[in-house]
Amino acid sequence: MADIFPLTRHKMMLRKLAPHSQLQRWFATYPDVMAASLCAMLTLLGWWALTVDWLEGGVWILTAAYVIGGYESARKGLTTLWRERELDVDLLMIVAALGAAILGLWRQEYYLLLDGAVLILIFALSGALESIAQHRTERNIRSLMQLTPDKAWRLVQGQAQLVETEQLQVGDFILVKPGELIPTDGVVRAGGSAVNQASITGESIPVDKAVMDEVFAGTLNGSGVLEIELHKPPESSLIQRVIRLVEQAKTSQPPSQQFLERFERGYARLIVGVGLLLATFPPLLLGWSWEITIYRALVFLVVASPCALMAAIMPTLLSGIAQGARQGILFKDGAQLETIGRVRAIAFDKTGTLTTGILQVSDLIPAPGISAEQVLQLAASLEAYSEHPIAQAVVEQAQTQGIQMLPATVIQAEVGQGISGRLAGTLARVGKRSFVTANLASSVDHTLLQASQQLETEGKTVIWVRRRQQVLGLLAVADQVRPQAARLLTSLNSLGVAVTVMLTGDNAATAQTVGQAVGVKAVYSDLLPEDKVDAIKQLQQRHHTVAMVGDGVNDAPALAQASVGIAMGGAGSDVALETADIVLMGDRLEKLEQAIRIGAKAQRIIKQNITLALTSITLLMAANFLGELTLPAGVLGHEGSTLLVTLNGLRLLRNNPFTSGVD
Repeated sequence: MADIFPLTRHKMMLRKLAPHSQLQRWFATYPDVMAASLCAMLTLLGWWALTVDWLEGGVWILTAAYVIGGYESARKGLTTLWRERELDVDLLMIVAALGAAILGLWRQEYYLLLDGAVLILIFALSGALESIAQHRTERNIRSLMQLTPDKAWRLVQGQAQLVETEQLQVGDFILVKPGELIPTDGVVRAGGSAVNQASITGESIPVDKAVMDEVFAGTLNGSGVLEIELHKPPESSLIQRVIRLVEQAKTSQPPSQQFLERFERGYARLIVGVGLLLATFPPLLLGWSWEITIYRALVFLVVASPCALMAAIMPTLLSGIAQGARQGILFKDGAQLETIGRVRAIAFDKTGTLTTGILQVSDLIPAPGISAEQVLQLAASLEAYSEHPIAQAVVEQAQTQGIQMLPATVIQAEVGQGISGRLAGTLARVGKRSFVTANLASSVDHTLLQASQQLETEGKTVIWVRRRQQVLGLLAVADQVRPQAARLLTSLNSLGVAVTVMLTGDNAATAQTVGQAVGVKAVYSDLLPEDKVDAIKQLQQRHHTVAMVGDGVNDAPALAQASVGIAMGGAGSDVALETADIVLMGDRLEKLEQAIRIGAKAQRIIKQNITLALTSITLLMAANFLGELTLPAGVLGHEGSTLLVTLNGLRLLRNNPFTSGVD
């Protein structure tokens, strides 16, 4: 017993230290977040020191907030000035904050130091959010890379050798065992198996692979053994192209971002230029004293600083993010909250998005004189010995109806064909038509043949059932359309979404059936991930702002390419969830409508705030030029406009902001 207590104490210490160490690792990963957090705490502490008349302490505390929060902005601004000979908003912020500090110390109005600290804090928070977004992109790429195994079984003179995947070359033969991920693209040369390609193509049903069929890296092999020949180098595999597409789409800047950066630099040059003119020309042309001139110039820098403009956007976006969280909508990027309000075209993935992604028995058609329960009982009794998703759907249907299974013996499964065995001593078969009707003495009832053709036209998978020399009937298995999908698409039209399309890697028949059921305007089928990206680009050329809704790895490049990517939170893959800008939690597709409503209202509030902020800055600058603005009045007007636009943005936090429609 003596050895137990030190171990227990050690575990208790680890539990106490774990959150602390996780926090340390998190701050080490995001130093900008740590700087912004410290700046916020020091700013609050400095404000408290000034309110209790601890002036000296307040000055030193706020000085520390300036240094910690403003270091990164000062570094970026000076680097831009030195290397590119350009002024940007980062440098303007530092100059304005230092101007406020100098005025505060010069005139012993110490609250001006607090004004500069708040300005620095706003920019520090902006930098922290940007840092988090960059690290998230890196995680996206790492998650994609983990989809393919690092090693593969290469066949050399009939012997399997475990080698690094990157060592494989065109012409090599590799062995893929049951349940393993396929390491790279290739062509099947021997064996057969059902391969789950949902991560790449989005197909809801595993695809049977035989000799001469192509397989993709990152897909999951079923119960068979595959011998694959590499017909392209590993770096050219489909999953590697997906990785490159995500990298390119996430790192490229949209035109709106480029315009914003140009505007910021132009604004900074204008304000700094006007400030220098205001600090030098009045004494020479108007006979002002240098003290009054410098005073006016510094007041100008304070009132012209973009605090109100910054507050016009961020509080509104943060309020929208919080409101979305209440509604089960995760907005990862504040900019995308605004973008989704302007969406005019939306592309949907099929499997797991417009459909549930879960196979179910959709039709059960018995032959004349046979009951539906007999067909389901025989099929489920054999399929219970198979791990195929179709078999699992049949067994679950039988269990739901409370059907008792028959004892089975001499079970034999043929990959891609079906399964046979003896039920209570009677030979039975379940599977494809060619497999079930082989060596059948009598012809198949024509009603079953007509039903099978109709079901296949609808994109459903048909399973035939036979006992002795008689075909008992057939079952159809299909992915089920989400019940709320059709109503959602109708609602989207009323919100101004002019075009809705479906992009899927599934076959045309299945895609058309689902498309007609939900009411999308166009259906694109048999698409690889790069084809989905091309489709999004074409939509962007016609409609500019395009959203993509998906849940799989194959959707990640399209999610990244779209103006705003939206992932299904319940069944979505890790890569899709990380790549997307918005996540609909709990797999609630109907939340897309609410997300658009929040985005539209945030966009309107931002426009109101920008108008108010620009009007306030213009009036304050005009009053300063006329010599009618004192420094306290300038600070009051500056902070007052900032507070006003902030409160306006917080309107999105109301409990029921959409009870009367979009507004």
